[in-house]
Amino acid sequence: MYELVQITDKCYYINSPAKIGLIRLNSTDVCLIDSGNDKEAGRKIRQILDANQWTLKAIYNTHSNADHIGGNKYLQAQTGCKIYAPGIEHDFTRHTLLEPSFLYGAFPPKELRHKFLLAQESDVAYLTGECLPDGVTMIPLPGHFFDMTGFRSSDGVVYLADCLSSEDTLSKYGITFIYDVAAYLNTLEQVQSMEAEMFVPAHAPETDNIVPLAQLNIDKVHEVADKILSICVEPLCFEHILKKLFAAYGLTMDFQQYVLVGSTVRSYLAWLKDTGRLTADFEDNILLWRKCP
Repeated sequence: MYELVQITDKCYYINSPAKIGLIRLNSTDVCLIDSGNDKEAGRKIRQILDANQWTLKAIYNTHSNADHIGGNKYLQAQTGCKIYAPGIEHDFTRHTLLEPSFLYGAFPPKELRHKFLLAQESDVAYLTGECLPDGVTMIPLPGHFFDMTGFRSSDGVVYLADCLSSEDTLSKYGITFIYDVAAYLNTLEQVQSMEAEMFVPAHAPETDNIVPLAQLNIDKVHEVADKILSICVEPLCFEHILKKLFAAYGLTMDFQQYVLVGSTVRSYLAWLKDTGRLTADFEDNILLWRKCP
């Protein structure tokens, strides 16, 4: 873990729980794409930089999930590097309590205030095209999170952040985190049409052919949607839908799974309602979801 893997002459990634991109800007300067999940990840990244006599100039955060921004504060304090994040992700990175609060829907209990959902805050600026090194471009990848962004290097390496789950993850968990289902499907279709020398998803193996994995993720979205529709043949409240989905996919409930899967299921319910496949009615002060006839 935390091995440096070279892809092209100037593009690398650091193999970690969420892959960290690294692009050489010249013989001495580099930038990172994300920073790992905590201070310890930051230390390991710093060791790699020092071993190669590289100077870190900037971190470009793809989005604000804690496992992608957790090393920001340490690396910035150690190197003085600049940090950038796109759109709403900028605000969540500056005010990291927003992530567990958003997931829980209120001030989160202590079981949700840990490093996997609550990173240290960092001094981050808004990411725009003008902030990027020469030859690096932004790729909007919304859906998994609010304004998630990927990056393409000048030599054809595409860093895809969290828009794809691996085959193993899909098989093991079935339901992966999605904020906006419609935007997520649009992103996956966009990714399917991309060409690159190499694609580097944060949570799946690098590949020069992204089409099969993108299609697998698309298929999984529709599978989960169909499962929800089959559960809602009778009117059910959210908690009962969630319980049935946990049983169907063999998941075990705890606070973290409750908010991650629960938030995703609410996103599916909203999408299915907006596309005319579910109704939502209040009966005896309970919101009940039902499949449309």
